[in-house]
Amino acid sequence: MRRIFVGDIQGCREELEALLERLHFDPSADELHPVGDLVNRGPDSLGTLRLLRQLRAGGVLGNHDISLLRVAAGLRELRAGDTTQDVLGATDRDELLAWVRERPFVRQWDDVWLVHAALHPAWADPERELAGLDPLLPHPAIDFATRARATTREGRLSKQDPPPPGSPYRPWFEHWFDSRVGDRRTVVYGHWSRMQLVLRPKLRGLDTGCVWGGKLSAWIAEEDRIEQVIARRRYAHFDD
Repeated sequence: MRRIFVGDIQGCREELEALLERLHFDPSADELHPVGDLVNRGPDSLGTLRLLRQLRAGGVLGNHDISLLRVAAGLRELRAGDTTQDVLGATDRDELLAWVRERPFVRQWDDVWLVHAALHPAWADPERELAGLDPLLPHPAIDFATRARATTREGRLSKQDPPPPGSPYRPWFEHWFDSRVGDRRTVVYGHWSRMQLVLRPKLRGLDTGCVWGGKLSAWIAEEDRIEQVIARRRYAHFDD
């Protein structure tokens, strides 16, 4: 069975379908694991969720997925540029939202960590740190896992991005690997489209900015192979 990890989709359903077709994805023989940010800013959040649910996708929660859940629960308002109204008004809204809420914040295998944004350098066991947290309720660990980019060694998040902040801030994964010398797992993440595709030892950054007119990327773990499709157009202006 192949494990196929896909970067930030953000409602780009047509690109997701094209990528899966290129990969000859077979739901009976393959596992599909998006890195989070399944919805928002793109043209078809509803179609994306329906497709992922139909394919029994796994994956993790991203910050835009959490925002959708909180809007649906009446805990925050839609913001300018949000494009999740199709989900909120759908006849199968409740089923889709329940499916989204079932996604964890992190997944691990013997050889892979999957998280939307970042793993905190102080987390000896990220699954334990994030287990049981409610995506509807603010929590520092949720913020780190779904929003962190540049941080200090202690895990303090930078509020400046862009441009990249200076010392003592570094990309979160440098602190993670400093603290996890013996961990042989490859970390798969998204959320940082300005870095584009990141292929480093034990690191795969898959947010290649499809919603901003870039590409939608997948990493096939068993083949250590990248596949990409180009966005059909630019759907949103670049911010975060």
